[in-house]
Amino acid sequence: MTTCASAIDVGAPNADLPQVLDRFRCVFNQLDKGNLHKLQEVYGEDIQFQDPFGQIKGLDQLTEYMAAAYGNVIRCQFRFDEPVEQNGWCALPWVMELQHKRIRGGSPLYVNGISHLEIRDGKVRYHRDYFDAGQLLYEHLPVVGRLVRWVKERAG
Repeated sequence: MTTCASAIDVGAPNADLPQVLDRFRCVFNQLDKGNLHKLQEVYGEDIQFQDPFGQIKGLDQLTEYMAAAYGNVIRCQFRFDEPVEQNGWCALPWVMELQHKRIRGGSPLYVNGISHLEIRDGKVRYHRDYFDAGQLLYEHLPVVGRLVRWVKERAG
C-alpha cells in the first residue's frame, strides 16, 4: 500500500483528511468492475458526484455509474499529486492512465484532471472531477476525433 505525500494545508486541520485521502487513492488504484463494493470504504451514502459526463446523488447511483464506466476498462491507474486542503475540502490533482477496450484499441491513454472533494465524518460527501472529456473520449472517436483535434490545434 502506498503512503500519501504530505499535503499543502491552507486552512484549519481536519484530522480525518489524510486517512480518507489515503483510502481514496488506494481504492481508485484498485478499482475495477469486480470490486465496486470498495466505493463504500470512502464515500458516504449521501455522496454527490459530478464529472463532465453526469451528475449522481447517492452511493447506489454512484456504484451503478461506475459499473457502466468500468464495464470495458482493461486497466485504470491514477498518479496523484499533492492535495491542497482547506476546512474539510480538498483539491487533488491526478493523471489517469486508462486502457479501455473501445478506446484506441486498448492502448494506454493519459488524461489530466483534478478532483474537488468535501470530506466530513471520515467519508467523501462531495466529489467533482474536472478533466478534458475530449482528451478522454471525443478525440479518439473516428470522425469526431479528427474534428476535435483540428479545433484544439487551431485554438492552441
